[in-house]
Amino acid sequence: MIALSLAEIADIIGGQPHDIPDPSVLVTGSVVSDSRAVRPGSLFVAFAGERVDGHDYARSSVEAGAVAVLATRPVGVPALVVPDVTAALGTLARTVVERLGTEVVALTGSAGKTSTKDLIAQLLERKGPTVYPEGNLNNEIGLPLTALRADENTRYLVLEMGARYIGDIRYLTGLVPPKTGLVLNVGTAHIGEFGGRAQIAQAKGEMVESLPEHGVAVLNADDPLVRAMSSRTKARLLLFGEADEADVRGENVRLTDTGQAAFTLHTPTGCGDVTLRLYGEHHVSNALAAAAVAHELGMSADEIATALSEAGSLSRWRMEVTERPDGVTVVNDAYNANPESMRAALRALAAMGKAAQARGGRTWAVLGQMAELGDESLAEHDAVGRLAVRLNVSKLVAVGGREASWLQLGAYNEGSWGEESVHVSDAQAAVDLLRSQLREGDVVLVKASRSVGLEQVASALLDGGTEGEVAAR
Repeated sequence: MIALSLAEIADIIGGQPHDIPDPSVLVTGSVVSDSRAVRPGSLFVAFAGERVDGHDYARSSVEAGAVAVLATRPVGVPALVVPDVTAALGTLARTVVERLGTEVVALTGSAGKTSTKDLIAQLLERKGPTVYPEGNLNNEIGLPLTALRADENTRYLVLEMGARYIGDIRYLTGLVPPKTGLVLNVGTAHIGEFGGRAQIAQAKGEMVESLPEHGVAVLNADDPLVRAMSSRTKARLLLFGEADEADVRGENVRLTDTGQAAFTLHTPTGCGDVTLRLYGEHHVSNALAAAAVAHELGMSADEIATALSEAGSLSRWRMEVTERPDGVTVVNDAYNANPESMRAALRALAAMGKAAQARGGRTWAVLGQMAELGDESLAEHDAVGRLAVRLNVSKLVAVGGREASWLQLGAYNEGSWGEESVHVSDAQAAVDLLRSQLREGDVVLVKASRSVGLEQVASALLDGGTEGEVAAR
C-alpha cells in the first residue's frame, strides 16, 4: 500500500483513534486480516467471525509490528475504531486505488475465474508490475485486501469478483471500478442461491454495467447469456472464443496425449500457436479470455502466444498433476467443484487416460459433493456420474453422503458398472481403497466442492502416509 499516516487513514474511513500516541505514524506495510501475516508497518484488520474474533489478536499483531488495528471497539493497543470494518476496508481500498490511477482489470464468471486470473497476471507481468489476488480472494474482504497491495509502482491491478447474490458484483465494482471488465461464462455454480441461470446472468452482467464509456467489456462469444450482456454496457466490446465473430479467437483446438490443450490463437494483430501447460480443454476458453485482455492492453499476438505457452497454475489444488515415483499420477483438482468444472475435469482425465492405457494404466475419478446446487443437485450429480461412464473412466469412487451416492447411482444406471463404481463414506475410506488397488500407470483425479476436503485424499496419496491419518470432515 502507499504510505499513509494513521491520521490520514482515520480521515478517509471516518475512524476514531484510540490509544494512538502519534497519529502521524505511517502505515508502510501491508493491510492484513491474518495476524500471522503481520509485518513491521502493517495495518491489522480485526474481523469478528463465527469461530474466530480478530480483536483477540490485536495485541499480538501490534507486538509483531503492526502500526495499528482497524477494529469495531477499543482493544488496548493503537486502533482506528469504526462501526463496520468491512465497509471501512472497502472505503480505504477505493481511495488508495483512485490516488494511484492504476489500470484496473476485473473478471467474473461461474467457472474458471481463478485460473483465468492467474493467466492474465502472468501475461501482464511481462508488461509491468502487476498485483493480483492470491488464491480466490474475490469477495468484499478479499478484494479490498488485494487492491491495497498496490503501490506507486503498480501498473496493473487484476481483480477477481465472485457473487452469491444479485448485487454482489455491483458492490465490488463500486469499491474498485474497473476499466476492463471480463465475463467468462454463466453456469450453474451457486444456482441454489440464485434460483436459476437467468438470475446468475443478471448478477454477472453487473460487471459490464459498471464500466465507463471509455472502458472495454470483454465477453465470451461462445456463451449466449454472456453475449447478451452487450446490451447492458456503453463500453466498447471485445469478444473472445471459438466463434467466427470473436475478435480474439482460438482455432484447431485439441488435446495433447498428456491432456494439455493446444490451439492457434488469432488476434486483430496476428496469430500464434499455443500449447498450454495447463490440463484440460476447458482452459482454452480461459486462455482466450486472458489473451483478449492482454491484446487490449497492448501485447502482440506473438507475445501473448509465447506467454500463454509458458504460463502455469499459480493457485493450489487446481488440476495439479504430480507423478509419483511408482508411476501413479495424481491430479489434485480438489479446491472446488460445480457441474461445469466437474465435466471439464473428467474430460481432461479421459484425455490423460489415453496415454495411461497405452502403458497398462487406468483412470480413477475420486469425486465428492458439488455444493449449493439447490433443486438441481440430484440431476447434476446423476449427470456427472453418467458422464464418467460415457468417457470410459475406469473407476468412479464417490466420497461422502447423499450427493455422493447420487454420483455413484448415476454411473451405475448409465453403464451397469457394478464394482467399477463404488460409494465410500469419507476421505479415509477412499485413501484406503486407492492404496490397496492403485498400480503403476494409473491416473487419479480428485475433485469436489471445497467443503468436502478431498484435498486430503490427494495429499495422502502423494505423501504416502499411514492409515488413519486423514482427518474426518
